Amino acid sequence: MPHWVEPGVLFHIRIRLEREKEQRTLTHPALGQAILDSAKFYEAKMRWHITLFLLMPDHVHALLSFPRDKSMSEVIRNWKRFHTRVNHAIWQEEYFDHRLRADEGGTQLSAKMNYIRQNPVAAGLCATAEDWPWVID
Repeated sequence: MPHWVEPGVLFHIRIRLEREKEQRTLTHPALGQAILDSAKFYEAKMRWHITLFLLMPDHVHALLSFPRDKSMSEVIRNWKRFHTRVNHAIWQEEYFDHRLRADEGGTQLSAKMNYIRQNPVAAGLCATAEDWPWVID
């Protein structure tokens, strides 16, 4: 964990596209690459730290930590706003977040990571988690 992140604070974040709007999937090659690039950019700028970041066609799963001096809501809102403006992604207004408790740091963290990595397999999008290209880990 980088020094600028509060130790032990990890969030499971899920951000969905607006289902009622016709739009490209997040795994469309140009959009998917732009989203992954922006996630890496946010990490490089210390807006968040990525433990796992995975794109599905209509949503993002991420295990993220945030700097002590940044609002998670503001960081995510700005990230979504950027993709709305630049890539015309239309997101659901809210997002799901779950703070992993300290006791979730070991086996529970492994289970959560496995669940996220297996999402594309469970959806029939690839044969194995290792085949899925839309991931940062």
